Amino acid sequence: MTAPSSRSLLVVTVPGGQRVEPAMSGDVVALHRLRRQLEDWLHDKGVRQWPRGEVSQDEIAAQVSRQEWHLARHSEVGVAAAMRMLWSDPDFWGEDSTPAVYVHGLMVDRAMAGLGMGALMLDRAAEVGRDRSVGVFRLDCAESNSALRSYCRKQGFHESGRCDFDDLFSVTLFEKEI
Repeated sequence: MTAPSSRSLLVVTVPGGQRVEPAMSGDVVALHRLRRQLEDWLHDKGVRQWPRGEVSQDEIAAQVSRQEWHLARHSEVGVAAAMRMLWSDPDFWGEDSTPAVYVHGLMVDRAMAGLGMGALMLDRAAEVGRDRSVGVFRLDCAESNSALRSYCRKQGFHESGRCDFDDLFSVTLFEKEI
């Protein structure tokens, strides 16, 4: 992955490139702040996906303690991208025994948009899934989020279902083999 030199990816580095690492308790405030910023950004764009204030800092702290959050850092913005990885998702997919990795809450700081951070995160989720011998990668997004739906397709995912949440919105379910 090559990024423009004006905003080089200076995430936590290892020999040969960037790294996505598990979030730690000290990252909770930054994760919550990024989530709130993106909730506002989506709302301002008219995308009904993440209601403002939907996820509390306490919820993120509990998820971090369960090692669900992973992130990439950048010297200019701190947490440049983050995602939540799960191994089942009955709320969206029902009781499905198919071994799969699920990504929720994929977030990229708007200052890092277009630099490949989303792909970096998704590649890491696929790698973790392969390491755990799962063959399916799943994620979802609001049907009204046409930009994210297009992005998912460009990342090799195909639409595999739909879930309607009466009080929120409809969700498109995506998956691909890994």
